[in-house]
Amino acid sequence: MYNFIDGPRTRQEKHLIWAATRSVLENIRSFRNTKGRKSKSRWDLFIRFLNIFAVFLKATGFYRKGYINARTINVSEITLKYSNLPAAFNGFRILHLSDLHIDHIPGFASIINEKIKKLEFDVCFLTGDYRKDICGSITHILKPFKILSRYIQAPDGTFAVLGNHDTFLMAQYEKEAGIELLINESVEIEHHGQKILVTGTDDPFNYYTEQAMLSLETKGYDFKIALVHTSELAKIAAAHKYDLYLCGHTHGGQICLKEGIPLISHQFEGKRFNRGLWKIGKMKGYTSRGVGVSGIPVRFNCPAEITLITLTVK
Repeated sequence: MYNFIDGPRTRQEKHLIWAATRSVLENIRSFRNTKGRKSKSRWDLFIRFLNIFAVFLKATGFYRKGYINARTINVSEITLKYSNLPAAFNGFRILHLSDLHIDHIPGFASIINEKIKKLEFDVCFLTGDYRKDICGSITHILKPFKILSRYIQAPDGTFAVLGNHDTFLMAQYEKEAGIELLINESVEIEHHGQKILVTGTDDPFNYYTEQAMLSLETKGYDFKIALVHTSELAKIAAAHKYDLYLCGHTHGGQICLKEGIPLISHQFEGKRFNRGLWKIGKMKGYTSRGVGVSGIPVRFNCPAEITLITLTVK
């Protein structure tokens, strides 16, 4: 069972205020993160680089191999132990999906479903980036999302946050996509009278506002989980005593050297946040390598992943 936490305003009122702000930022492409306004030209240069790189891969015969790699998804299973986890949540299973970019590879929703349909989980968390492009229509991803939604429904809910490739219009299609969007807000999940808190923020990579930071200033729960598209708010979450921080965005690099070193990670918080487990104080974090691909549909030395996290009492 889960319940949304309302403040002075209702959830609908908060979403309307948020949508008005985010729609303006999207329409004028005013990209900003926690450090301030960003240059739009860097993205355009990156796209040009990718197009040149794709030509190189096709000319050398590596493109097909990379495409096959991109269609191959691993299931990563990890167990995290906590001394403060409420006893009713011992064995609580989280399905974490990030960076689906579900329209980049034809039939990708069915490929994902083949991996998750046999998994058992209590809650599903999606941490952003559902389409290929960073602007334009989203109606074309609704059909694959409906296909995916058959297998991501969980007893304690299916919650999602937005990434830098997403749009405020996603909030209009929650039912069609089979998700509940967490937009700078929290929801409590209850088991046998005990509760944990889950907070989801808006994307801090391109569309940061102070509301994302303020939404993490929560109190009164023994165990708290933060869902953010990137690791950019990790220190803030740790300062407010969150226990688990789930994010993505980096794709683990997507194209890496044989040592697993990413050529590009699109984040500046430090190498330890590129992928996998990390810690800040008592807070544990996990950066997903991502389910899908961005830019060009290839992967090298960095397999896609679906993550199944089990929480246990230490």
